[in-house]
Amino acid sequence: MICALGAAVCFGTASVLQAVAARAAARPESGAGVDPALLLRAVRQWRYVAGLALDGCGFVLQVVALRTLPIYAVGAALAASLAVTAVVASRLLAVRLSAAEWRAVAVVCAGLGMLALASGAEGHRPGPDALPWAMPAAALGVLLTGAAVGRLPPRPRALALGLGAGFGFGVVEVSVRLIDDVSPGALLRDPAAYGLLLGGGAAFLLLTSALQRGSVTTATAGMVLGETVGPALAGVVWLGDGTRPGLGWLAAGGFAVAVAGSLALARFGEAPEPEPGARDGQHAS
Repeated sequence: MICALGAAVCFGTASVLQAVAARAAARPESGAGVDPALLLRAVRQWRYVAGLALDGCGFVLQVVALRTLPIYAVGAALAASLAVTAVVASRLLAVRLSAAEWRAVAVVCAGLGMLALASGAEGHRPGPDALPWAMPAAALGVLLTGAAVGRLPPRPRALALGLGAGFGFGVVEVSVRLIDDVSPGALLRDPAAYGLLLGGGAAFLLLTSALQRGSVTTATAGMVLGETVGPALAGVVWLGDGTRPGLGWLAAGGFAVAVAGSLALARFGEAPEPEPGARDGQHAS
């Protein structure tokens, strides 16, 4: 659980650092369109590089957590990265959180505490023989679905793309659990390894499209649902994930509470703009 929470802290902080760097690298004359040179300017800033390093550390911690905890606990902890983003944005970007959003942060923490008390060890069932092959097929399905929903109106499109991104991240979570041998030769023969790569790539592609073309809140809410509910069910039904004896109700409640709190913070799926005049006021003082 410490690794899962560490991954959430890494991902949530990285989002804010990368947002600060991207905005500092943006040029007024670039307008609202895509600036091809933005990435090249951003990577010259230490905040952006630090954000990428935190993303890498977060992924390693996520893998460790998935190898030792039920998927439902790790998924809820990763969704809690939105709470981390909200708190860090309130400091670095001078974003004002409402009282309801501070309560949502507290709710997320309470849900994770419930999960920490109730979660058992990871399941040890191998799952159906076809499950590793289903991972790359599911990732391909995510890509095809994303291409199909790209023509929908903005609001349903953002939700559908966010859900698709969540399913892609879910493929990554399940694939990590299915990979037993990490030697190069075994990975080349393991379909779950290809599912991990395809699922992660598809998820990032769909999430980027959703954030560029629709509501950040809607897209992030869809992503949170997609990356938590489906993988959690797969872990319980096929991989043997369970809870401590007699605490199934606490785990289910903690999962629901943590996900609900994360949904309330969905606008922080992309770090918001700083409050108007907030920085000016700080400099003036």
